Amino acid sequence: MVRTYLNKMKGAPAERTPPCWRDALWSWFGAFLGMTGVGWLSELTLPSQALLMIGSFGATSVLLYAAPESPLAQPRNVLGGNVLSALVGVFSWQWLGDTWLAAAVAVSTAILVMQLTHTLHPPGGATALIAVIGSNELHSLSWSYALMPVAIACILMLSVAILVNNLARHRRYPQHWW
Repeated sequence: MVRTYLNKMKGAPAERTPPCWRDALWSWFGAFLGMTGVGWLSELTLPSQALLMIGSFGATSVLLYAAPESPLAQPRNVLGGNVLSALVGVFSWQWLGDTWLAAAVAVSTAILVMQLTHTLHPPGGATALIAVIGSNELHSLSWSYALMPVAIACILMLSVAILVNNLARHRRYPQHWW
């Protein structure tokens, strides 16, 4: 029984195809435009603070522009997962303060909420965590954190993903809306 359990951890050999430089360039182009848009919007709305540029958007960019066919990169997941996780994170911070316990509650509860609502988006865990461990400026946003920066930036990045991913002949985005 123990041997069977341990054998599961071996994994299987990975089969990799050679990377496609064209696909990689489309991913770079989309990520560049998406993050440029988020940065520009951040500068426009909050010139003294880069609040719109939260770390989880880097991971969202990887999914949107490099893995647009992934179920985790679809619009419902990107928008729903990030916004719900932001709300969970704000609630956790307001309830438990700036503590490790609040961080643990935020991430684990965000995962629970995303799974129950079929909006699983891995960067959502980071979005919830950022709501707890973020700066005082971010904490001052309170519940509006879920709208600005999270929802607005997600809508901007989704718009770029729809435009850029469908320019390439071999890409189609989204695979489904809801």
